[in-house]
Amino acid sequence: MATTPNMEDYLEIIYLMFEEKGYARATDIAEHLDVLPSSVTKMMKRLDRQGLGVYEKYRGFVLTSKGKKIAKDIVDKHQTLEDFFRVFEIDSENIYEEVEGIEHHIGKETTFCISSLIRFFEDHPEIKKQYFKYREDLDD
Repeated sequence: MATTPNMEDYLEIIYLMFEEKGYARATDIAEHLDVLPSSVTKMMKRLDRQGLGVYEKYRGFVLTSKGKKIAKDIVDKHQTLEDFFRVFEIDSENIYEEVEGIEHHIGKETTFCISSLIRFFEDHPEIKKQYFKYREDLDD
């Protein structure tokens, strides 16, 4: 069963809300994603049918272990990409939007490679400095 980027956005938000508040209400999800509450309800039912969560009318939504795993992977990808932007000093006014666009199109191996590259540069600031010098020279 494959998830769509739209489903992944919902799973990510639901996961983060549970981590922060211990619950995820349709109205909060709708506000965060800037969609109608009826759209949230429709997606919650779809995620329920896919076995990624349990939807109970008027009670909310709870992720299944399968849903939590997918959501955690998405959250981890998102954080890795934000770290990438930070470490490589990518100056973008729309970092969140760029990360949202990228996170749905990279797999575990790519995420691991980016994550290990980030750690490498953090552990070897002298090499990071050389890289930035190299990048600066390319820009000239």
